[in-house]
Amino acid sequence: MFQSIELKQGIHLHIRKTDQFKTVNFSLKFKQILSEKSAAQRSVLANVLLHSNKKYPSNPAFRSALDELYGTSMYMDSSKKGNEHIITFMAESVNDQYLSSNGVLNQVIDLFKTVLFNPNADHHEFKDSIVKREKDSVIQRIESLYDDKTRYAQHRLIELLRPNHPASIGANGTIEEVESVTSKSLWEAYHQMLHEDELDIYIVGDVDMDEMTEKMKTLFPLEGRTLANKQEMEFNDVNNSNSSHVKEVQNMKQGKLHIGFETPITFTHPKFPIMQITNGIFGGYPHAKLFMNVREKESLAYYVSSSFSSSYGLVFVMAGIDASNEEKAIKLIDDQLEAMKNGEITQMEIDQTIAMLKNQLKEALDSARGQIEIFDQYKDLGEAFTVENWFSKWESVGKEDIQEMAKTIDKKMVYFLSGKEELAHEGTSL
Repeated sequence: MFQSIELKQGIHLHIRKTDQFKTVNFSLKFKQILSEKSAAQRSVLANVLLHSNKKYPSNPAFRSALDELYGTSMYMDSSKKGNEHIITFMAESVNDQYLSSNGVLNQVIDLFKTVLFNPNADHHEFKDSIVKREKDSVIQRIESLYDDKTRYAQHRLIELLRPNHPASIGANGTIEEVESVTSKSLWEAYHQMLHEDELDIYIVGDVDMDEMTEKMKTLFPLEGRTLANKQEMEFNDVNNSNSSHVKEVQNMKQGKLHIGFETPITFTHPKFPIMQITNGIFGGYPHAKLFMNVREKESLAYYVSSSFSSSYGLVFVMAGIDASNEEKAIKLIDDQLEAMKNGEITQMEIDQTIAMLKNQLKEALDSARGQIEIFDQYKDLGEAFTVENWFSKWESVGKEDIQEMAKTIDKKMVYFLSGKEELAHEGTSL
């Protein structure tokens, strides 16, 4: 799918030459071990680098420069995957061959250089006013979690289920850590990103492979770096609380029921494809047992679904319910998993789930960004990624495989977020 070369130790270039798109897409992924402090620093850093540099000190000036390059788009964001924090720098530009004049791609690459290597800083410190502005922006992003009750409930479940663990660390860190960011500490984070992060560079488009490789070598005259051993960075802290059922109250209407399960299966496990299908039948799709029985048949939930966090070996169920239906909903959710453990799985459920997985993969590969994200994830498996290979893996899964996989899913935590009026109506006290 991609041709990969090592530019320097810890710096890899991945190019996919294709005429599928009229654009050329670039994606730079700077990866570092995740912590609350680093997540906060790097989220602010991504904002600061993108919105202000020496050549274009204001965001309007930078956006104007992009518009002049035939509407080139460029952005940075921060995210996490497993034990890693990732700063992604992406750009999409029309291919020169579709323009009457050449040179746009070179100008886009020059703009990459400007953003990364010519930041708006003096004496090894970013400008205080810019740092303050972008800190406020990241804090607002974190605070938005509390306004979205579904996201908040999921966050609380993971905090309870995996305290002191990467699973419960947000990609933006905490408000306290963001507030502690200074112009000097941000410069140190910037220097560390350039000189210590693992760096994957992706290019998708109808480009000359050798020419683009030389351009990237020129763009990144960086030294190689020694990377932390990801296997040595495992976190083993788990929830040691005696309570496996936690209720909390906020000023809201619809109750949020979130349940956490453990499984020994993670993304790199050989049985990962079986787990994908198992989760799909449990609650991943509209034809799944949770949707058909908890919502459609019994009308106990406004919505209900399951998801599989393959980085951490966790399965989550999320449901919107009335407080009066809490016990009934939990029991019916448990019943669906128990039915799978007992082998109550139809061939139609298997076929529908495999079809949905195939469609999702095809849709992801319809965009250059999707191709980059898929390859960036699947390359860690150490095998060449092909659509046909994954279709074959799913098609080889049978009912007994799914039944045995369901038996590995163990319920660990129930979290219920309810409204005060609901609890008062039910006469519930906490």
